[in-house]
Amino acid sequence: MRCRVCGGHMQKATTDLPFKHSDRSIVVIKNLPVLLCENCTEYSLEDPVMSTVEHILDAVDDAAELSVVKYAA
Repeated sequence: MRCRVCGGHMQKATTDLPFKHSDRSIVVIKNLPVLLCENCTEYSLEDPVMSTVEHILDAVDDAAELSVVKYAA
C-alpha cells in the first residue's frame, strides 16, 4: 500500500494514539496496529482495526476526562 500523502511505502507497526471521545474526554489506545509511512510518518487504520476502535470507544466511561486502554483484537 502507498501513502496517500507522499506516495511512500506503508508498513505495519504498532503505536499509541489519542481519540477525542467527547467534548471533555480523550481516550488513548495503546499498542494499536497501524499502517505507517516510512517517509512522512502518516498513518492509516485498516477497517477491522477501526471497527475494534469504535467498540472500544463505545465501552469507555463518558465521565472520565482521560482513559488509557490497551488494544486487544
